[in-house]
Amino acid sequence: MWVFAYGSLIWRPGFEHAGMHRALLRGWHRGFCLWSHHYRGTPERPGLVLGLDRGGACQGAAFRVPGAAAAAVLRTLDARELPDGREQVYHRRVVPVRVQDGAGGFVVPAVTYVVNRASCHYVPKLDPARIAAVIAGGVGLTGTNRDYLLNTLGHLAELGVRDAGLERIATLLPPAADAA
Repeated sequence: MWVFAYGSLIWRPGFEHAGMHRALLRGWHRGFCLWSHHYRGTPERPGLVLGLDRGGACQGAAFRVPGAAAAAVLRTLDARELPDGREQVYHRRVVPVRVQDGAGGFVVPAVTYVVNRASCHYVPKLDPARIAAVIAGGVGLTGTNRDYLLNTLGHLAELGVRDAGLERIATLLPPAADAA
């Protein structure tokens, strides 16, 4: 089984895997399009998290999971991305991704989580300045929204991936409060 990661799964997969490769998914793009009232914000001061939305293309990571571990990995991912008792902000999908292994690559079916456009947490097409302002103040159970963005950018860079949209948002962030 293959798992396509485009955000925090890249740097915090939370499951055993037999390999990780740079990968390209066509027909979907990464963006800050979901309010977070739990992981990166609160109901009083929401943060934003990444989702895969229709259109464009997205470079990320493809994790290779041994067949014997596939069912357990799916349970782990579903518990993380589709938590019981909360608004379902993602749908699990199997999508074709091009694993970029240096020899031209190859296409594999991969599990990923795409945005649920019917969710009340879905916020498409926010202005980059607004996204940066929200991210600057977002703090939730798993840390700051700023760290989420910067960790994602850093790990994409380690894969040799640049995301101009995320880089633009990072340049719009005000200085961190602890930097003063």
